[in-house]
Amino acid sequence: MTPDRILITVGGLAAVAFIAWFFWLKRTPGVKASVVSDGYQEQMILVKGGYTPDTIRVAAGRPVRLLFRREETAACSEQVVLADFGKSAPLPTGTVVPIEFMPGDPGEHEFTCQMGMLRGRIVVEAA
Repeated sequence: MTPDRILITVGGLAAVAFIAWFFWLKRTPGVKASVVSDGYQEQMILVKGGYTPDTIRVAAGRPVRLLFRREETAACSEQVVLADFGKSAPLPTGTVVPIEFMPGDPGEHEFTCQMGMLRGRIVVEAA
């Protein structure tokens, strides 16, 4: 194998590894949802090429309200699904859509677009 083919092969493998890490393995510490006056733990999430922030930390046993604001027109982000909580909602562009639920036991729960390409997570911590 020639040096240029080796270089191209190594570069391709590195690109594949980076893509796998970026879309499926990257973990961020996340942000802690704020407690608002009505007792809900609340967090605004911007939907634009992904979810920002993509990791939300909440306390177990206290109601949660996630406010999704979609700032794009891509078909993938038209809906958000919180399968573990049995919730989903359409996300019209430019509108804030609240989703409320009660987190149970500590653990991690995923939220995605309807195609599963955009991903975020909710980390439920012991109260």
